[in-house]
Amino acid sequence: MRLRQLLPIALLMAAAPLYAGQDFRTRVNNEVIDVEDLVEDVKAELAFGRELAARILGMHPIQRDQALRRYINLVGTAVAVHGSRSEIDYQFAVLDTEEVNAYAAPGGYIFVTLGALKLMKDEAELAAVLAHEVAHVTEKHIVKAVKLQGQDTEAGSLGLAHLLGGASDPARIAFAQAIDQAVNILFEQGLERDDEYEADRVGTLILTATGYDPHALHRYLDRVRLLKGDQAAILTHTHPPFSERLSRIDALLTEEGLSDATGLTLADRLNKNLEGVR
Repeated sequence: MRLRQLLPIALLMAAAPLYAGQDFRTRVNNEVIDVEDLVEDVKAELAFGRELAARILGMHPIQRDQALRRYINLVGTAVAVHGSRSEIDYQFAVLDTEEVNAYAAPGGYIFVTLGALKLMKDEAELAAVLAHEVAHVTEKHIVKAVKLQGQDTEAGSLGLAHLLGGASDPARIAFAQAIDQAVNILFEQGLERDDEYEADRVGTLILTATGYDPHALHRYLDRVRLLKGDQAAILTHTHPPFSERLSRIDALLTEEGLSDATGLTLADRLNKNLEGVR
C-alpha cells in the first residue's frame, strides 16, 4: 500500500522534451525507478523531514514574497513530477540569505537560498538546482546517511517509525540525535561524494525529461565554482570538487547522446519573477 497525492494538472508547466525520443525516455525510466514504499515508511520519513525542515528554517528565515514562492513551487513541481517518488508531495521555499546553497530534507522539503537564485541566469538553471535536490529525496540520501529506516532492521538500524512512536526518553533522545546528525550533514559535514554525484546524475536526467536545457546544471556549477572567500570555502567543504562534478556531468550528457541537445531555458521568465528580490 502506498501514499499517493495527485498533483494538479495546472501546476505542470513543462511538457516532455521536444528533442528527447522514446529511447531516451526509456533510459530515464530505467534510471529513476519508482520504488514501492510502505505507508509507515513514508509517514515516518515525512515526520523526520518536517522536523529537519523546521531546524533549517530556524537557521535561515524564509523569503516571504508570495509571488516568488508560487513561482518556485511551480518550477519545482514540474520537475518533481518526473522523479520517482509519486507518493511525496514536494514543497519548495526560498531562504532569505545571501549564502549560495540549496538543501533537501526527507519527505520532499526543498530549499534554495536567495543568494543561489541571484546567481542564476535562466529558469533552466533554477530547475536544475531543484532537480538535484529532488534527487537527494528520491534516493533517500539523508535517511541512509543517518542510518535510519522506516522500520527496525535485522542489521540494527533504528526504525524511524519506532523512534517517532516511542514515548520513552531513549527514543526521544535518539530521534533528536538523528535530527542533529542530519543538520550537521547539511551545514557542516556534507553528504558522501557518491551521493552528490548521484544527485547530479539523477537530477540531470529529471531536468532533461522535464524539457529543460540538459546543460543547465553544468552551466550553473561552472559559475558557482568561481565564487571566492567564505562562500567558496563552505561549498568546497560540503561538496565534491567542482571539476569532478562538471566532468561527470559531461560524461553523462555524452553517454545519453545529449551533448548537442537543447531545451527550454526561459531566461526572461526567471528574471521577471526575480525582479522584486534582485
